[in-house]
Amino acid sequence: MLLFPMHSENIIKMTEDFNPQRVIEEIAYIGKFHRIQGSEGLVKAAEHIYEEIKNLGLETRFIVEYYDGERVFANMKTPIAWEPIYGEVQIQERKITTEKSMLVIMAHSPPGEAEGEIKFVEREEDWGDVKGKIVVIDEDWRDNYRKACEHGAIGYIIYRKGLQNAIPYVGLFLSKEDLRWAKIPAVAIDENWAVEIKNRIKRGEKVKGKILVKSKIKDKEILPIIYATIGKPPYILFSAHLCHPEPGANDNASGSAMLLELARILKRIYDESFRFGFAFLWIPEHIGSGAFIENHAKVNEFYGAINLDMVAGDRIMLIRAPLSRFSVLSGVVEYFLEIFNSAPPSMGRVPEVISSVNPYHLGSDHDIFNFFGIPAITLITWPDPYYHSSEDSVDKLNKRTIEIIGRCALASALFLSKEALRDFARAYAMKYLGELGMRRKIRISKSLVNRGLYRDGKYLSINIGKEMQENGWLLWSKKGMISPQNLKGEKEKSELKEIYKDRRNMVLLHELLMLSVISALIIIFAHTTQG
Repeated sequence: MLLFPMHSENIIKMTEDFNPQRVIEEIAYIGKFHRIQGSEGLVKAAEHIYEEIKNLGLETRFIVEYYDGERVFANMKTPIAWEPIYGEVQIQERKITTEKSMLVIMAHSPPGEAEGEIKFVEREEDWGDVKGKIVVIDEDWRDNYRKACEHGAIGYIIYRKGLQNAIPYVGLFLSKEDLRWAKIPAVAIDENWAVEIKNRIKRGEKVKGKILVKSKIKDKEILPIIYATIGKPPYILFSAHLCHPEPGANDNASGSAMLLELARILKRIYDESFRFGFAFLWIPEHIGSGAFIENHAKVNEFYGAINLDMVAGDRIMLIRAPLSRFSVLSGVVEYFLEIFNSAPPSMGRVPEVISSVNPYHLGSDHDIFNFFGIPAITLITWPDPYYHSSEDSVDKLNKRTIEIIGRCALASALFLSKEALRDFARAYAMKYLGELGMRRKIRISKSLVNRGLYRDGKYLSINIGKEMQENGWLLWSKKGMISPQNLKGEKEKSELKEIYKDRRNMVLLHELLMLSVISALIIIFAHTTQG
């Protein structure tokens, strides 16, 4: 444990009102909505959150942007506005429909009907024999959907290895431009059924099937952003993405519900003595946080962000802010996570739930905040065997994990808002650099840590850290996600896709961009991402 700061016992006591059962009940309610980006279900879920947060007495805004397959936020194009109506898959004697799960229809699938021979595509040469057939795919679903369309397939079925009886959630995220070639219906089935069909084909059977997708492609749909505040800036920002399919209990009805519980408690105990106010943000993942930061936020009003994404599983992971955004925020969250995730003292303070503290990597809305200069961490439960599947339901949730993460987030915000932090900040910086120093030279890392402490000091009213002269070698004028879709040439897109096959390269590229505006010393790049 880092240390036990004076008065943290009082902070811990202030979190006792956190109610995990109330969070679970709210998760169940949010999970009734099929919250696909670009769909009416997401809007209805946002309207529910808006009414709930207003009833708590917070200053609340329902911000409206739009999905139309053309608008771009933080370098990400919005998908088409789209509504699922009904879908079914019938292969020989077995049939499944959206009455069992809306995930039978792949998100953003065009409407259509197909009947014909089933063809599994397992090697590149298999694409030569898909014309007029319904193809089945188990990986690279979005890229392979385009291949299926271009090679003359009449229907598209996906499954995901490792899910067994669960139906996977995969969104095509089609743009308006993509509708020129995206013409065939796309559906999903469970792995066990797919394996059964494949075995029949291997035995020499000619298996036929029929798929049906009824969906509506609309001109536009509301992209909902709910923003609420307690007190005045600067704020500690809590965020959670509201999107994902029904039931989507852990991902991410859990984070969205937890925000409501945190708002309820902080509204009650906040007073003018607090160093920070509190802000709460519900958004569609990445695109919504990008739209908010670009069009509706004053970045300097936020000290830091605590992002809650999948907070009800069985293994807790804390993702630190990157070294380029070093902040004592990460250390405070680490500290309280260890406290709340400890078994009784008689057990020797062993973790009650498996947990880990991880260096920065991409994957949730903390990315956007960090890109734009707001130090942000994510609390998440990972891995989750039911991730992006029809089995992500309320009965799989871990009530104890909800309590640990919820009280950790609450205590972190209170500690940052009420306590003297100079000694804690120095101790955490030493701990952090000590960890790095065991693996590499830390001369440049020290400069970046001092830069982060200097920023912390301005918000925390302490004299700490050192201002760093920012002589960046690159102007990152359009901040946001860098993906193959951002590139114009097909060769360049293909090269970046190949680079991104190792996900660490994706993290390295974005951390390089964050560092590039700080210093001309490109050597920093080699020292950062493992921080």
